[in-house]
Amino acid sequence: MKVKKGDQIIVTTGKDKGKKGKIEKVFPKNSTVLVPGVNVYKRHMKKRDEKSPAGIVEIARPIALSKLVLLCPKCGKPTRIGHVVVKEEKDRICRKCEQKI
Repeated sequence: MKVKKGDQIIVTTGKDKGKKGKIEKVFPKNSTVLVPGVNVYKRHMKKRDEKSPAGIVEIARPIALSKLVLLCPKCGKPTRIGHVVVKEEKDRICRKCEQKI
């Protein structure tokens, strides 16, 4: 996977198009990531005990990587990710400004 926890992203398709956020968790097996405030669904919860009250709860669900694009921290533009190998060390680079991410 080309994205990591803590990367800034922007949503390109779907109901949350244009929203920005920071990756909280990555699920490589499903090619999805969890971003707070993006892909939020509401769930009606029944009261279980005194700690969990009944009501409508908002839950953020994982979103597919194909619907996201990385925001370059250097130039601030949506970009694809490239790789460069320097002295047996593989680094991610921005395809627009060619800077190390």
